[in-house]
Amino acid sequence: MRRDYSLFIGAALTVLFLDQLSKWLVLNHLELHQVRSIIPGFFNLVLVKNRGMAFGIFSQTRSGFPYYFLLGTTMGAIAVILFFFCWTKRNRIWLTIGLSVILGGAVGNFIDRVRFGYVIDFLDFFLKDYHWPAFNVADSAVTAGTFWLFINIMKGKSLKEDKP
Repeated sequence: MRRDYSLFIGAALTVLFLDQLSKWLVLNHLELHQVRSIIPGFFNLVLVKNRGMAFGIFSQTRSGFPYYFLLGTTMGAIAVILFFFCWTKRNRIWLTIGLSVILGGAVGNFIDRVRFGYVIDFLDFFLKDYHWPAFNVADSAVTAGTFWLFINIMKGKSLKEDKP
């Protein structure tokens, strides 16, 4: 059985398209740090420029190291995803979906970092005064794809071809 290239590429491109479209809409309809309440008391849209990594780590640093470190880390992650996809001996739809969703998210944030020097975040969930750090569609895809892979591996699904 062959790997499903169309599923892998199609899912990654779908995530990438939704990520870039949502960021384009936010950039064209919100000012920096402007808050638009969607579900009062729970969910806002707010434009944030994240120069760091997840949850704003390294975002206050003014040196160029974090920028290049994050670019390198993202390129490394993309290479690992492509390696795992090519390494599998036969079609593993659950693996293909997980890897492709992560790939789409990684490429989406990589594009932002190269294009703007930061990642556009805008999804702001909160309860009372506690705000989860703002994130975006790409972050959601990376998280969902990672959990998808983890759950399937914990269920005992093999990464390589089953033995006959």
